[in-house]
Amino acid sequence: MSVQPTDSSEATTPLIEAHNLIKDYGAARVVDGVSLQIFRGETLGLVGESGSGKSTVARMLLRLIEPSAGRILYHSTDEEGRPRELDLLHLSPREMRRLRRRLAIVFQDPYAALDPRMTVQQTLAEPFAIHEERPPQGLEARLDELLNEVGLDRSALQRYPHEFSGGQRQRINIARALALRPDLLVLDEPVSALDVSVGAQVINLLRDLQQRYGLTCLFISHSMPLVRYLCHRVAVMQHGRLVETGTWSEVCETPRESYTQQLLAATPELPVA
Repeated sequence: MSVQPTDSSEATTPLIEAHNLIKDYGAARVVDGVSLQIFRGETLGLVGESGSGKSTVARMLLRLIEPSAGRILYHSTDEEGRPRELDLLHLSPREMRRLRRRLAIVFQDPYAALDPRMTVQQTLAEPFAIHEERPPQGLEARLDELLNEVGLDRSALQRYPHEFSGGQRQRINIARALALRPDLLVLDEPVSALDVSVGAQVINLLRDLQQRYGLTCLFISHSMPLVRYLCHRVAVMQHGRLVETGTWSEVCETPRESYTQQLLAATPELPVA
């Protein structure tokens, strides 16, 4: 079954933008001059082969690793609702810690991302404790709501990660990432470690959440069909550089670069519709 694209993004306000990001590890340059914008309410797909630098870009945007050069601007509002622009690379550790509640990530490996010693209840409650935030409806009600949003029920709360399948663990990771209602959700190849059918269910869940809550996402993948299904715009990376960007229809239906054409030809259609 062929995948169906999302509608074109109507977002016009950038949430986060990167300018000429560079990352060197010793003599090796793994990201070389990447500039991009992610607009409010859209999902940007960052696609490329393993080793192309896409996950490194994502981690720099969240300041999980520091760029060797470049700028990262985050657009938000102050307490009075006035627009403001923050340069993430100039924020102090304390300022960055306050901002982290607005930034979330779902990692590739659903097994390694969960602490095996913590119950689901402890895992989902942790972001609220770290950021000293109490949900208006109460913590217990919010945890129930999070589980329901990802297709699990409250019987999961007292269980440990080893008691769940890979797909269920990734649903728990998604619930944790959504706990504080982040402005930006980074999805770093969230289904590549899952079986195809289970991965398709998780992708459909992500699309449902995206459309229900108007999430702003960076979706990282090596699969062009998944990017076409989930994303409004697409950015293609090769050897640390962006080689092509555009709407999903521009990049997936009329690609300009031979590398993009090769990516499209290399990945079969997936049963996610």
